[in-house]
Amino acid sequence: MPDFLLELFSEEIPARMQAQAAKDLERLTVGALTDRGFLFEGIKAFAGPRRLTLAITGLPPEQKDVREELKGPRTDAPQAALDGFLKKTGLTKDQLKVETTPKGDVYMAVIERKGRATPLVLAEIIPEVMAKLPWPKSMRWKAGDPVRWVRPLHSILATFDGEVVPCAFAGIQSGNTTRGHRFLSSGEIAVRRFEDYEAALKRAHVVLDAAERAEIISNDLKQKAFALGLEPIEDIGLLNEVSGLAEWPVVLIGTIQDEFMDVPAEILQTSMRTHQKYFSLRDPKTGKMANRFALVANMLTRDGGKEIVAGNERVLRARLSDAKFFWDEDRKHSLESRVEKLKGIVFHAKLGTQFERVERIEKLAGEIAAKIGADVTKAKRAARLAKADLTTGVVGEFPELQGAMGRYYAQHDKEDAAVADAARDHYKPVGPSDAVPTEKVSIAVALADKLDALTGFFAAGEKPTGSGDPFALRRAALGIIRILLENKLRFPLAVSGDLLTFFADRLKVALKEKGIRHDLIDAVFSLGHEDDLVRLVARVEALQAFLKTDDGANLLAGYKRAANILKAEEKKDSKTFTSEVLEGHLSESSEKALFAALVKAKGAIKPALEKEDFAAAMQQMAALRPPVDAFFDGVKVNADDKAVRENRLNLLASLRATLHQVADFSKIEG
Repeated sequence: MPDFLLELFSEEIPARMQAQAAKDLERLTVGALTDRGFLFEGIKAFAGPRRLTLAITGLPPEQKDVREELKGPRTDAPQAALDGFLKKTGLTKDQLKVETTPKGDVYMAVIERKGRATPLVLAEIIPEVMAKLPWPKSMRWKAGDPVRWVRPLHSILATFDGEVVPCAFAGIQSGNTTRGHRFLSSGEIAVRRFEDYEAALKRAHVVLDAAERAEIISNDLKQKAFALGLEPIEDIGLLNEVSGLAEWPVVLIGTIQDEFMDVPAEILQTSMRTHQKYFSLRDPKTGKMANRFALVANMLTRDGGKEIVAGNERVLRARLSDAKFFWDEDRKHSLESRVEKLKGIVFHAKLGTQFERVERIEKLAGEIAAKIGADVTKAKRAARLAKADLTTGVVGEFPELQGAMGRYYAQHDKEDAAVADAARDHYKPVGPSDAVPTEKVSIAVALADKLDALTGFFAAGEKPTGSGDPFALRRAALGIIRILLENKLRFPLAVSGDLLTFFADRLKVALKEKGIRHDLIDAVFSLGHEDDLVRLVARVEALQAFLKTDDGANLLAGYKRAANILKAEEKKDSKTFTSEVLEGHLSESSEKALFAALVKAKGAIKPALEKEDFAAAMQQMAALRPPVDAFFDGVKVNADDKAVRENRLNLLASLRATLHQVADFSKIEG
């Protein structure tokens, strides 16, 4: 079946917008085609510095014919109802049919629409989709023309089955031509199909696919670094960005002047990455940053890029001179002298300044340090200095270096090593792949920092919502959970209400990758007295292992049966049955056996839980499976004798209470 090719050619599209624009173009086009009854075999969108491209395979040459029956008002309905139906369908009364139904005679409209040729439909869809593309920022470039686009639009290439799809947008008529590289190609390129298009672009020094451009850059970068005995410092974000800056990427290597090499590597890397989009290189033997950088040019030159490199080295010298100036100036003032300046930085309107926050963190860090065996004095000192680097020139220029610079400045001030490390590590983990702090002083400050943020923002009513989390509270909660679990810290989380629920939700996220079921976390959390995450996870893991056994699965089924009976009978009797079983009212051997098993299990499970011997607790529950099965097989719970019935219901309530020592089994799925 025929194929469709669309290219929207413009001035340079910002790299950060390209990937999403390609997704939006595909999404909107698919929606428009689906709404018009089209099916197709495949679709792929491409984005680059100057073009958005969409290729669709297997589109039919025309729409399918449509026959639609619409039910209208009854024949005896008011005239206004009939008029509304006629307006909706576009028919006259004579064109309607009457159909007899159980509710009387009703008008029926039969609407038949003959399918149109696909090019005609595409000509309608293209400007519609272009107008709907949700650019984060757009512009008008023609006087008096309200049409907006991300950058001035130059041409629209649109072909179906090799022929031009005639349409227009922003006064630009579609055609079958495009252009290649801005400098390495000249003139228009005529194409009919995607295969011609992609090959023609490559001949014109344009690599269409962003993934292919990224692969070219990555391979070239590694090879040229290897030739110098170096390796690139991996930066996926930068790689994706520069692949949106060059249609014909060429990697070149430049040199960093020696005068800048005593500046911390983090400053050099961040300055080069942020301002110049350069890759940093390092010595694979020492791991230290090398005095070389890699840039991605969008140009082939006769001199092999020497002039391009020289120009970039001049620009880099100016950038790094500024960074070095900040670094040198910052070290003229101690972190301690900067703490007072935090009074001038508002943390949040409802939560005070950064200075007030530091006071809270300092107090909390001291309390946490005492609980986890950290040096209280060092923890409080680290907390006092942890935010001081926010007032420095380097962090003002590069906010992402907060913490890292605090460590450098603390080392320069001859602060204790644990204090300096905590200045850097108290922000950790900043993401799922980031390591957690492991030194106790750093742990104390990191926990204090995150707990202060969580409790403060929750108290201020600034809770995360489904649409946003502007203060990164989910990340803070996950950070606390990971710090406690990965360091196996027995630290009670004294939180309640919405914040406890929030922690429970974050715990499910944190444990999902470990294959731990969310319903089991709910089952343990809902007991209401578990605030030790290490103990909670150990209990959940033991419970999950137990439920995977035959005994566990069958006991859960028995619990569910007991719970359903109790729910129905408690509703009927308007009372809650207790676990107070009268042994003298037990007559059947199976109910006597269950009673004896419950007495034994209840007495053994509690001390096992107190000793955190969860395996033993699960063994005690496993022992309940045979008597539970036998009870349901041999006993009629709702006996005719009211006293016997109530006693048996109390026996089931005893089973419920016994299992609820371990977890709320009503929360467990299955």
